[in-house]
Amino acid sequence: MDLGEATAPVVAVVGVVGTLLSALLTQRAADRSRRREQERAEAVRERRRHAQELRACYVALNSSARQYLAALTDQLHALGRAEELRTVRQRLTEARDQYRDVYAEAQLRMPERVLDLAAGFSHDLGAVYGMVRRLDDGTPGAGDSPAAVRENIGELWGRLRRMRREMRTELGAFRTDSGR
Repeated sequence: MDLGEATAPVVAVVGVVGTLLSALLTQRAADRSRRREQERAEAVRERRRHAQELRACYVALNSSARQYLAALTDQLHALGRAEELRTVRQRLTEARDQYRDVYAEAQLRMPERVLDLAAGFSHDLGAVYGMVRRLDDGTPGAGDSPAAVRENIGELWGRLRRMRREMRTELGAFRTDSGR
């Protein structure tokens, strides 16, 4: 057999093997690319899900804090009117319980920067609650007065606004809402 006759089948085999390997390598590259794209899409979905959960947490915390502050204010206004106290006390107890539940969940989700604000707010909210309850029970402590409660509630509304701004910043709301 001469070299020319042997070369043709070798070249043909190499050509076929090359064609088959090319198709295989192209398929593997496409699979890797598809896998990377799926991983990227999953990461985007995960970030969106996390942002939605955090947003829901922030909405619940803001809403329950507002209800708690409103219930404290109502309790303060009802102190001199015994006929309203039972209903207002019940509302305050429910608002406080709701806030505590929401805050407990928020503690596990919020970033430290927002959590620090929420922790201070929650502590001071509890202190105002104690003042209101002592006034309601007729056993005010030093510094407990309706005027002091009103002042503290006013400060808490301001702190809630600051906390809400931080929550919105954390969610990126100011990047999309520059008109306000």
